[in-house]
Amino acid sequence: MFLHVGNGKSIRKNRIIGIFDLDTATVSSITKNYINKKQKEGLLEYDDTDLPRSFVVYDDKDGVRISLSRISTSGLKLRALEKITEINND
Repeated sequence: MFLHVGNGKSIRKNRIIGIFDLDTATVSSITKNYINKKQKEGLLEYDDTDLPRSFVVYDDKDGVRISLSRISTSGLKLRALEKITEINND
C-alpha cells in the first residue's frame, strides 16, 4: 500500500517512519538541525510553491529521507485510514 503525500509523490506505507506537523515539530532545535542535515545531504524533497504543513520521514534504499508536504498531518492520516477502510469493506 502507498500513501500519497502530495505533488504526485507516493510512499510505501511500510517505509514510513513518522508523519509530523512542521509547525510544532520544528520548535525543537534538534528537529530543525535534523531537517537541515537531510537537506544538505540531498535527502529532503519538496516540489511545490505552497508552504509545507507537514513532513514524512521514511526509509529509502539510499537511507532515511524527508518529504515535505502541503497536506496537514490530519489529512495524511485520513488518507492512510481511507485505504485501510476500503480494503476492510471489500
